[in-house]
Amino acid sequence: MGEGLRMQDVIIIGGGAAGLTAAIYAVRAGMDVFVLEKMGVGGQIILTDTVENYPGFSHISGPDLMDKFEEHVKKFGVEIRYEEVKKIKTNARTEKTTEKTTHTVVTEEGDYETIAVIVATGSQPRKLRVPGEDKFIGRGVSYCAVCDGPFFKDKEVAVIGGGDAAIKESIYLTQIVKKVTVVHRRDQLRAEKILQDQAFDNPKMDFIWDHMVESVDGGDSFEGITVQNVQNPQAKMRMSVDGVFVYIGHIPNTKFIDGEKTTAGTLLTNPCTLETSIRGIFAAGDCRDTCLRQIATCVGDGALAAFNAGEYVEKYKSGHL
Repeated sequence: MGEGLRMQDVIIIGGGAAGLTAAIYAVRAGMDVFVLEKMGVGGQIILTDTVENYPGFSHISGPDLMDKFEEHVKKFGVEIRYEEVKKIKTNARTEKTTEKTTHTVVTEEGDYETIAVIVATGSQPRKLRVPGEDKFIGRGVSYCAVCDGPFFKDKEVAVIGGGDAAIKESIYLTQIVKKVTVVHRRDQLRAEKILQDQAFDNPKMDFIWDHMVESVDGGDSFEGITVQNVQNPQAKMRMSVDGVFVYIGHIPNTKFIDGEKTTAGTLLTNPCTLETSIRGIFAAGDCRDTCLRQIATCVGDGALAAFNAGEYVEKYKSGHL
């Protein structure tokens, strides 16, 4: 249950790589901090079967890596409370003629008042929402070529989507795999022209137009996908590929917070401090507007957000804001 309105130094929302890193840095800086996590620690990383691009680990599963993050956080005595944040209310008060801002983090279990907030709620890939997709996540279905591309070396894969991300990742995959087939529901790509030119000139890339995925197929293991023509849904085709990469957008987990966002919903932040447009609220990781979404960048964001949140808290307490 929430502990009334006892003032915290900082509350971290989100138990993924960014949030847990922020917690480590915050508590080591002497701040009173805890983490609020909706379901379980790990974020999107726990959907990755194997991680090979995080320094210090040549080979480790996503769940095992996040277990180590969680163990590290708990070593410093940081509490992780499993509560879903519904909204953040910003409060202004006057103390000795100086206006000070605090924030109330609202959950179903209670309200928590804090000087600073670090939002590290990540994002979730927009899914195809077809039969078999969830079954084979991490075992044939991927949403990250940089993360999982090496597992398909010299194999054939399909990429779903036609925007910048889909084509950029397709071009990247051609450095690893034998063949990339882009499946797009329209008759032309939406990616910028320079990417289209690169894709059409790439001998390892093929295209299937006006089709969408009907199902992800397989029994005990992934076997391929079935696609159907958007103009004639009865016209279907089975694609026997070794994997499928889905790039139809991301959904940032930012609905509970106000502040300036991109049209996609990611939080706009100061590039140096990672503070959002709301004073005292910082953002880290995939929920903010960033050009690369990797474990390493989330860790960097978490450290930077915690450092700047710590400076904000010290200024607040000393009356120098």
